[in-house]
Amino acid sequence: MVVRGVRGAITVDENTKEEIVQRTEELLRAIVTVNNIETQDIASAIFTVTDDLNAEFPAVAARRMGWIHIPLLCSREIPVPGSLGMCVRVLLHINTDKTPEEIVHVYLRDAKKLRPDIGTSVQDKYYISDNHA
Repeated sequence: MVVRGVRGAITVDENTKEEIVQRTEELLRAIVTVNNIETQDIASAIFTVTDDLNAEFPAVAARRMGWIHIPLLCSREIPVPGSLGMCVRVLLHINTDKTPEEIVHVYLRDAKKLRPDIGTSVQDKYYISDNHA
């Protein structure tokens, strides 16, 4: 087994605690579902939010999902002019036997604009890639 990264991002509609937690949970559930990740295989997670999101830490969603013993970190995304706003990003570090090509990176809602080079539509809801971070 090795440690690999799984990327994902989602946009939120408004800067509220409920919206940030709900959308972050949606993103995390999509990532673990499409990659068949067991909670015990998650080594850590780093979340970033854009400057327009400050009502809640996205890590709250992971804690509510039972990720109690997983190290979590929240930070600000670099505010590059013209970049996508209202966005939560995550980098999960997982212990896995999968190759990098087998990892599925998940971009939901308007965040699919972040990596159009690697994405494909799945179930009309998830925008996920099958390569690269």
